[in-house]
Amino acid sequence: MMGGRRAWHRMTVRAKILAVFLSISMAALGIVGFAAFSTMGEMGSYALESSGQLGSRAVSDSTAALEANAESSLVRLATDQAEISDVVFEQVGSEMEALAGYADAVRRRPVSPAAPRLYSQSERPADPESASVSILAPGVAQSSVSGELAALSVMDDLIRPLRSSDPRLTQAYIGTGSGILWVNPWVEGVPSSYDPRTREWFVRAAGSDRLIWSDPYVDAGGKGLMVTCSRRVGADDGGWTWVVGADVTLETINTRIIATQVSDRGYAFLLDSRGNVVSRPGIGAGDLRWDESFTAENLLDSDNAALGAVARAMVAGKSGTARVALGGEEKYVAYAPVPSVNWSLAVVMPVDEIVAPAEETRALIVAATGESGAHLNREMDAAKSLFFALFVALFIAVTLLSVLFARVVTRPVEDLRRGSEAIGAGDLDYRVEIATGDEFEDLAHSFNRMAADLKGHIDELQRTTAEKERFEKELEIAKGIQQSFLPDRAPEIPGIELAAKNVPALEVGGDFYDFIPIAKDRWGLVIADVSGKGVPAALFMALSRTLIRASAMTDADPARSIEHANRLICEDSKTSMFVTLFYAVLDAREMTLHYVNAGHNPPLLFQGAATDVRLLRAEGIALGVIDDAELQSVRVDLAPGDVLVLYTDGVTEAINDKDEEFGEERLLRIIAEHRGRPAGEIQERILDAIAAFAGDCPQFDDITLMVLRAL
Repeated sequence: MMGGRRAWHRMTVRAKILAVFLSISMAALGIVGFAAFSTMGEMGSYALESSGQLGSRAVSDSTAALEANAESSLVRLATDQAEISDVVFEQVGSEMEALAGYADAVRRRPVSPAAPRLYSQSERPADPESASVSILAPGVAQSSVSGELAALSVMDDLIRPLRSSDPRLTQAYIGTGSGILWVNPWVEGVPSSYDPRTREWFVRAAGSDRLIWSDPYVDAGGKGLMVTCSRRVGADDGGWTWVVGADVTLETINTRIIATQVSDRGYAFLLDSRGNVVSRPGIGAGDLRWDESFTAENLLDSDNAALGAVARAMVAGKSGTARVALGGEEKYVAYAPVPSVNWSLAVVMPVDEIVAPAEETRALIVAATGESGAHLNREMDAAKSLFFALFVALFIAVTLLSVLFARVVTRPVEDLRRGSEAIGAGDLDYRVEIATGDEFEDLAHSFNRMAADLKGHIDELQRTTAEKERFEKELEIAKGIQQSFLPDRAPEIPGIELAAKNVPALEVGGDFYDFIPIAKDRWGLVIADVSGKGVPAALFMALSRTLIRASAMTDADPARSIEHANRLICEDSKTSMFVTLFYAVLDAREMTLHYVNAGHNPPLLFQGAATDVRLLRAEGIALGVIDDAELQSVRVDLAPGDVLVLYTDGVTEAINDKDEEFGEERLLRIIAEHRGRPAGEIQERILDAIAAFAGDCPQFDDITLMVLRAL
């Protein structure tokens, strides 16, 4: 034994490696050969079974993925189609609002043409498309309404271009409380018993202050089923009562509004807020007469439980998708609300169309699995024969390779040394190429990975820097867009000085102000503060400003207009954000201020030469919290010398390096000191005082100021 140890120690490193390598290799080959022959059959069976399970799992996963993707796509399709339809219905509503406004002006100051040309149904004009027809209700004499007919003839100046600009409108008309129906274009065939005052579109609109969409009905002029958008012309002040309206046929709704993006595989339908089907393909009046009520199908009463559940979700204004059995076939029904008409749109698609690709995939995988099994058996038999031949060849090859390995075993060490020197010198593209299958190769991979990771970190740093610069640029653009929402300058109002300014804390913010023209010498003054900061607050600010401005311009009463805006904000907001607001209607002639306060800081009013300040408070909560909020409207009389300061909490909550707030007392002191100066100078003095107070402390919240001074 001692001699053997001495012989081992006297051997060279190459010889030691050769001996160990040959011994281990031969033992490994023997063990592997025995194990391979004994387990090869079992492995083949296992491979076949695994292949079959994998195929089944692939089919199940692909089917589930296709169905999930289909449901998501259908919901997007229904939402997109609902939004498109909503835009169309809103356009029709806007056209009726414009027509009603024009009619109101004509009705209040009728201008009769020198010789109005009036056509009845029995007098066909040369160009029926450009002419209108007057139809009188039973018992109404033309002589008794001649003045009103002359005024109505003026309406053609707007009705004709309105119809020409919107081909979806079948006809537009005006019904009067005196029994006149003025229709454009000229039509014939309306029964002599027709009285517009008894029709749903007239009765509902005459008793309402908003747009009305009728239920489907049979047209008296023979144009089939249609719905009507109607609007009362102003308030009934004891004079003429007019209602404007426009017809859209159900065929137009089906083909040109609700199904513009729906393929031939499916169809779309509309449901009103009571569950009645407003429109769908194939709907018709049958033999129903114009003076008989059309009864629409109500899906809430459907015997199909799944369809009834979908109808309830649609009536509730929800979006989603469901699988429903219809006509002996399972179908997907995706739905989304159409807010402008309080309806809901659904898109129906056959389920078979969606899952057909998965069934085709199943057949292909089953066939491929069978072919793979047969091929695997053949290959296993060939592998056993080949393995025995390879065992003999490997025995010879291992001997030769052992000698070669002993010679080259130190070569990877040299390659690793050169690689470490290159990487250390900064050549991060250098790679160590070693394919020994042992620790040397692992170490080479570690070197290469280290170089690649280091290069990747450098590239990532460069990319991150570029991304940061891009993000800052986008925020700068967003800031410019948001600032463009605010008025460029204060309006020039006789007897009033106005100044306003917004200073966001971040690139974009949630504060805003606005000057809204309501009527001559009447302006809506708005200052508001959205909860939160940054991009979310900026987006909510844009939504709130738009809705508040639109509501204020349609209703001069501050409480009603802001309550309407609150309902719109609650409908459109999908977050828990809210906005505090102070809104006042300034009447420069009467020198009065009617205001509401929706949870905002009470503005400060300095009246006359008095040193006391009046806080403009009113009952009300922030907008976007509840949709039925009620606001208190308060009136304030203004006199020359009065100064009103509206502000957001960023003014009083500005902090200095001692963590002290600017506070309301400092604000009152500055206003009282400079109240005799112009409004713009008062504003700048306040902002200068805040900047001096805060010093080097960063601005914590958005700052918005509006100063009003009565001259």
